[in-house]
Amino acid sequence: MDIFTIVLTVLGLSLFEIISSVDNAIINAEVLSTMSEKARRWFLFWGLLFAVFLVRGLLPLVIIYFTVPELGLWGSITAAFSSDPQVHKAVDDASPILLMGGGTFLVFLFLFWLFQEDKHYAFKAEKFFTKHGIWFYAVCSVILSGLIWYSIKINPVMAFGAALGASAFFITSGFKTNAEEQEKKLMRKGMSDVSKIIYLELIDATFSIDGVLGAFAFTLSVPLILAGNGLGAVVLRQLTVGNIERIKEYLYLKNGALYSVFFLGIIMIIDSFKIHIPEWVSPAITFLIVGYFFYRSLKEKKRRERLQEKKGA
Repeated sequence: MDIFTIVLTVLGLSLFEIISSVDNAIINAEVLSTMSEKARRWFLFWGLLFAVFLVRGLLPLVIIYFTVPELGLWGSITAAFSSDPQVHKAVDDASPILLMGGGTFLVFLFLFWLFQEDKHYAFKAEKFFTKHGIWFYAVCSVILSGLIWYSIKINPVMAFGAALGASAFFITSGFKTNAEEQEKKLMRKGMSDVSKIIYLELIDATFSIDGVLGAFAFTLSVPLILAGNGLGAVVLRQLTVGNIERIKEYLYLKNGALYSVFFLGIIMIIDSFKIHIPEWVSPAITFLIVGYFFYRSLKEKKRRERLQEKKGA
């Protein structure tokens, strides 16, 4: 991997981490506003170390380790930079289960947003899918059945990967759906700052799974994932502190995040079938999609500001 691809990958991972965790940042900002200054500083510093090193650093390492156990812990870290052909063969042979599982998870994540979640509609088609949200489970079932059917002919372990990705999605989806209700409880004055911090860390760990699994669409290198996701987590913490209200004004950023998730999921599924996709494609697609929706958001923001000025006049 040349230096340009490495830099592009790290920047793409950072951007993906930021946009895919905006919801988490909003929850954090709302709860932090009810906490003491000392508790906020504790969360923003020690919570950042926990988020970067224990979650975004340890989770991809654990995933790689269990996917290719013969590498060992150190081998899982250095696999992408190893010159040993046996190491590359071991990673290549085991990668389909990881790519299929991660791809299935991300595609289901996009479909859940498309069918089930409230959103700012960037396209008319989005409103159509939301109106027919009951079809979400049927669509997911058909897609999962298709993935298992085609992958089991090539490698039964890939079929297991698809089932594993679907299971991971529905488990984490339950936690996320519960997050909004729990946020209201955290806002009550009776809860201690320590209780709020602990719950925020648990929510952060749950939300980070999207970013970690999506990171494998960019690279299988644990150090690059740690660098990209870690940089994104740092930026996100800064946005949480002082700029979250400004971020909310860009209405279509979440649309951009979820469309990125969808295309990254497709790339992972295609890659699992040994159809090679160049490393630069995932970060390039992420930048293009997010850039487009940022532009749409900026136009909408200016339009609303003009309307406010007319009302004020």
